[in-house]
Amino acid sequence: MTDQRPVQGGHESPTTPEALRKRYEAGSTVQELVGISGLSYGTVINRLRSAETVMRTSWETRRMREAPARRRLAAHLRRLYEQHGATLAELAAAGAKSKRAARQLLVEAGGKPRTAQEALRVRSAARAAERQKLMAVLRKKYEEDGAAVSALAAEHNLSTATVYRLLHAAKTQMRPHGSAGPRQHRAIP
Repeated sequence: MTDQRPVQGGHESPTTPEALRKRYEAGSTVQELVGISGLSYGTVINRLRSAETVMRTSWETRRMREAPARRRLAAHLRRLYEQHGATLAELAAAGAKSKRAARQLLVEAGGKPRTAQEALRVRSAARAAERQKLMAVLRKKYEEDGAAVSALAAEHNLSTATVYRLLHAAKTQMRPHGSAGPRQHRAIP
């Protein structure tokens, strides 16, 4: 028969089977209970069993402790995936460790992984938005600031042909070759 009496001493520690069970079910490990109570490992196990405690495996304890952090990570990855169009590879880099783990966390958070075709659509939409923004910037600098095509190409790390193509797509009023600065109108005599 196991000794069920609390340890006598100046410190308050959970030594009754019920107190040990309560702490264990709250997530403490047997080793932590040994440290808190001052009892031996075997005594803690015996008291937990006498209180009819359902014992966990080490991986269940780990999962129990990881649960809140895992839920936060999963929610964060879902936001990145759905609101910012991140890929599974980007989610893996953001904390999921692998694409497979990222997919699993995404599903746990209630997200739905995109098909390959949907992923391409999201990416192309993002690229189109970036292209529209770039076209507006190039057009403004060309028309209002009088920037030369070669200067725009160098500034944005693009070829001059690409800058011309983007300016034409933005329906930019092009200056005649050889004239620098904003378009100048000559008075007709």
